[in-house]
Amino acid sequence: MAKPKVLLAEDDPTMVSLLKTLLKMEGFEVVALFADSDIPQVTRDEKPDILLMDVHLANLSGLDILDDIRSTEDIRSVKVIMSSGSNVREECMRHGANGFLLKPYMPDELITILKHSLNAA
Repeated sequence: MAKPKVLLAEDDPTMVSLLKTLLKMEGFEVVALFADSDIPQVTRDEKPDILLMDVHLANLSGLDILDDIRSTEDIRSVKVIMSSGSNVREECMRHGANGFLLKPYMPDELITILKHSLNAA
């Protein structure tokens, strides 16, 4: 069985490094994006099982990107987990997120929400 692919949209290089290490140890394939990437296009190209995206990226709004993804036919069904240091869970869910993680979060919280999202129909 293929490893589930996680697309990582996070602008903190330390966080990217930690997440890549953790997710690979947990059996995920990880693709990390540059902070200013065209995230919908990379999502289309990479076809991830889950997009793990920060709400506040360097020069982009994760919520705007989520809106773009949810309104684009070929990628709207990609599961998206949002994360932020601010508790914007309700706003993320209204925009169509499949889950939300409040930073700082524990590794097991991340793995639990990823596995739950993958198993949800």
